[in-house]
Amino acid sequence: MQTFALVTGGSRGIGRAVCVKLASLGYSVLINYKGNKAAAEETAALVKAHGVSAAVLAFDVANKEEVRTVIGNWQETNKESIIEVLVNNAGIRQDTLLMSMTDEQWDDVLDTSLQGMYNVTKQVLNPMLMHRYGRIINMVSLSGLKGMPGQVNYSAAKAGMIGATKALAQEIAKRNITVNAVAPGFVKTDMTEELNEKDLAKMIPMQRFGSAEEVADLVGFLASKQSSYITGQVISINGGLYT
Repeated sequence: MQTFALVTGGSRGIGRAVCVKLASLGYSVLINYKGNKAAAEETAALVKAHGVSAAVLAFDVANKEEVRTVIGNWQETNKESIIEVLVNNAGIRQDTLLMSMTDEQWDDVLDTSLQGMYNVTKQVLNPMLMHRYGRIINMVSLSGLKGMPGQVNYSAAKAGMIGATKALAQEIAKRNITVNAVAPGFVKTDMTEELNEKDLAKMIPMQRFGSAEEVADLVGFLASKQSSYITGQVISINGGLYT
């Protein structure tokens, strides 16, 4: 049986670094993307360079029917394969103060991170349970742990994912499936390009932003068999900013 890892929002940034790390561990990788096919194909090429297979899956994690159709079709045509690792990485930010926030800004951020985690996890969980092995890793945030002004929507979405992580971990631990969350602080990606890195780095004990590869190394450990007794945890990777 061929084992796969599915990474949502895998075309760029932390998602891309995670795809490459999982490939280096021997996993074939399913790379989900919403709109940027070219970037997803670039990630697939980096994955294949590790001697494993890669496929790109286009769907919006917030769209329940798209998720069911695309992942369901893949499962139907790959009955000899199993998604053994799921990384719920897809997320968006639409920062503004609550007093100025539109309903769409609230809905879009919650639907992508929190609802998206539910949609994708629900689709891949039953085969994992039958297989009696799996690793689910949810990408959360410093914002979901301490709250950040201007990010009421994002903080709510990530805090919701943290609660879901802890609850699901208890439901499925006896099937040898772990569920953990990774909470990055400030990491150099497209999502943080508009931030003032020089000023923000002064707040961080390590005096720098993290790299996507550093986050991916942590995800890689949680996806491995070496992490078999770790579940229901939220692990921060933030240079000491909030511990």
